[in-house]
Amino acid sequence: MRPEGHGDRDGREWDTAMGNRGKRSGGPRSRASRPPRPGQCVPKLLGADVELGNFLVGVTRHGGTGPEASRALLREFDGVPAKRWQTAPSAGTASGEGVVQSDPAWESSYRSDNGYSAAYPASSSLNLQDQGRKFLPSNGGCAYIDLDHLELALPETRSAFDHVACWHAMLRLTRQAMEAANHSARTAREQVAVLVNNSDGLGHSYGGHLNLLVTRRAWDNIFSRRLQYLLYLASFQTSAIVITGQGKVGSENGRPPASFQLSQRADFVDTLVGPQTTFNRPLVNSRDEPLCGGRYAWGTRGAAADPPGSHLARLHVIFFDSNLCQVAGLLKAGMMQIVLTMIEAEQVDPQLFLEDPLDALGRWSRDPGLTSWARVAGGRRYTAVELHRRYFEAAARFVDQDRCEGLVPEARRIVELWDDTLTKLEARELDALAPRLDWALKLSILNRARARRPDLEWDAPELKQLDHMYGSLDRSAGLYWAYERGGTVEQVVPESLIARFVSAPPEDTRAWTRAMLLRRADGDQTLEEVDWDRMRWRGRDWWAPARTLDMSHPLAFTRAATGAAFDAIAGLDDLLDALGVARGPAVTTASTALVHVH
Repeated sequence: MRPEGHGDRDGREWDTAMGNRGKRSGGPRSRASRPPRPGQCVPKLLGADVELGNFLVGVTRHGGTGPEASRALLREFDGVPAKRWQTAPSAGTASGEGVVQSDPAWESSYRSDNGYSAAYPASSSLNLQDQGRKFLPSNGGCAYIDLDHLELALPETRSAFDHVACWHAMLRLTRQAMEAANHSARTAREQVAVLVNNSDGLGHSYGGHLNLLVTRRAWDNIFSRRLQYLLYLASFQTSAIVITGQGKVGSENGRPPASFQLSQRADFVDTLVGPQTTFNRPLVNSRDEPLCGGRYAWGTRGAAADPPGSHLARLHVIFFDSNLCQVAGLLKAGMMQIVLTMIEAEQVDPQLFLEDPLDALGRWSRDPGLTSWARVAGGRRYTAVELHRRYFEAAARFVDQDRCEGLVPEARRIVELWDDTLTKLEARELDALAPRLDWALKLSILNRARARRPDLEWDAPELKQLDHMYGSLDRSAGLYWAYERGGTVEQVVPESLIARFVSAPPEDTRAWTRAMLLRRADGDQTLEEVDWDRMRWRGRDWWAPARTLDMSHPLAFTRAATGAAFDAIAGLDDLLDALGVARGPAVTTASTALVHVH
């Protein structure tokens, strides 16, 4: 059984984006399966995985209270475990050997209010990274624990505007979890606090990662073929902190003293490029984990039997701060979409490469007056705003030539907002920037506090507390939310869209089908495993073979492609048949079952 229009729309859209307009031919190296030619681009699909600060208020523990706080939060998320019998994170604290001690009171079967359930057997030894991952039937995103921090992974979106709305929707789900955890706290003292920031002020940083879909050719150009592409991206990201920084009091990680910085992550960036994320952090991250194109396709690319979509890659950006201001978050995502499309199109300007991006990052972050300069490779000196203006001019020309059509939704609107924000930065209009940029809003809050208390120096603990309270999720204590309620913060996505993504997935990415299948997690089949690019079910009888749906094509499995099947079919077995999932050990791939594109 196959729903009407099944698979064709996404295939045509993919071929158009890749420039493959000819009829597909058979054979292992058909035209559609060939690597993208120079200048071919793909839609800049967006994702994010963001760690939050979490702790118990007023409680002191050896090793901190992050383990207890993060587990209390995760427990309140309604979700389906990534693996059916995965180990649950306990409420214990981490020992010196990296082992979490089990607390049986917190090791119970999980059942959400919506009926999704899973059993978690207790364990005395846990991996401190990626614990307890739950995929959310509400919107197709997920939540888990990474090194005792709650981490949110957003559902995939095509539009930067949808991306911002999904981010704020996930924060609302986190606030609901925080409030539920605090309502059921074992004692009145053990209240969970959550901070949306990237530094605890004690020398530790946690990431707000942005992810974007790119062609494998562009990936190879950046990391293994053309050094100038890496430098172009690194220099752009460095100059972008004038827009993307959340702001921070002081300095950490052995960096020079600072009163106030633009970027929270700048102190923790130690090298230009590398795959690592928790030590010696790179400005440009080279982790090659595509989450598309077939499992481990990146390791066998170029072979005659390339899996569908194996000429895709995911750029994992660990450099940026977590933004609360909607304009800053929108521009962070939208600017990266446009600049990466330029890199894919092989349109880079070698005059914009910084001579030393890491040195420039430190100089510019510690200069909220925006007057410090750094040299580009040709010897010319630029301030961060001046260099960023050069990047903008190149991007604006690219968009004016319709080069982002079909690849970056509402690119012209992004460019207009980018231009206007840069104009305000050039004029040093802090009051005009505060509604748009987190670092400007935070700095204005701190300046007002210092005006009322002239005795406060920049190293005063009262100012550091205000810094942290800016990103608190608490409705009454969080400074950002107070300014948002007061109408001070500029809104670029409607409230209705944020509210929608609290309980519904984006309809134009595979997040839609993932969420719909999660809502039918236990029907005729038992959902045994779920990941971003595949789902596997096993029959309730022990001899029944597993059925696996390969969702490796990240632009397929939209509501337009699969919605008719979900509307017409009630039983999970029949629905899997409609989606083309084989009744047997074979893995159903996107090429043969759903979209037949490469």
